[in-house]
Amino acid sequence: MESGNATWDTDYILLGLFPTHRYPSIFMSIILLIYFLAILGNATLVFLIVVDSRLHTPMYFLLCQLSIIDLAYVSTTVPKMAMNFFSGSRTISRVGCGTQMFFWLMLADAECVLLTLMAYDRYVAVCNPLRYTTIMSPTVCLQMAIGSWIGGVLNSVAQTIYTMHFPTCDNREINHFFCEMPAILTLSCEDTSGYLMVIMVMSIIYIIVPLSLIITSYLRIFLTVLRMNSPEGRNKALATCSSHLTVVSLYLGPGIVVYMAPASSHTPEMDQGLSVFYTILTPMLNPLIYSLRNKEVIGALKKVMCSTWIVQ
Repeated sequence: MESGNATWDTDYILLGLFPTHRYPSIFMSIILLIYFLAILGNATLVFLIVVDSRLHTPMYFLLCQLSIIDLAYVSTTVPKMAMNFFSGSRTISRVGCGTQMFFWLMLADAECVLLTLMAYDRYVAVCNPLRYTTIMSPTVCLQMAIGSWIGGVLNSVAQTIYTMHFPTCDNREINHFFCEMPAILTLSCEDTSGYLMVIMVMSIIYIIVPLSLIITSYLRIFLTVLRMNSPEGRNKALATCSSHLTVVSLYLGPGIVVYMAPASSHTPEMDQGLSVFYTILTPMLNPLIYSLRNKEVIGALKKVMCSTWIVQ
């Protein structure tokens, strides 16, 4: 907690990604490449799911929602970071900082909820296949998608308003590449220890609870898969589930360290590295993880490419 004159009307200074590194242009070039691949991969996946009728199933509907979230999620941080880097101005207004925090939190929380619902979808498909179409009806799928967005919005509104109501002291430098809650709270003149406990509780709700539900779903899935007589069905179930488990691990694992581990156990540089992982890198990897091991998605891509070639 800094000492000094408190103010609510000030601009912040985003120091950027690893500001003490000798070659920041290298990091920025890598980040922009990852951003381009994330936009291309997720947009392609959404397009394939929309145009190919074979992919009009509950699993792919939820996967389409995940790609839409990732498209917006990665765009909440990278464009501003690139703008600051190329313009040489690292400032961001208090309103702009709060806006970035709101959208980032909303999308992050929505993704946590959606990943949990995707695990439930796989559980029903593997453990209760005869009732799958009844349980995972189009109405239920739509409710799942809307519920994930509503859950993200509600938590984000509360967290953003409360975080930004703290006054800022003389130090306006945010040792980060975007306005993340822990980094903003370090600039406050007031004691934020009580609110940090609130963040811990909300992290349990949006990280640990979803992770527990996902693990429970997959334990039951694996027990069901072990009893399958068909090797082909067993391999298909394991392939689909392993893709989702990989995405969950890449996304929730770093978040647990940043939001739930004691502040003394990690440095700002470590937080930045982990934030890059689940904020920028994971949205790029998600479409690759789901598509490279999915014959239906590969088939849809080949179909679109062949149709385009024939038209040309």
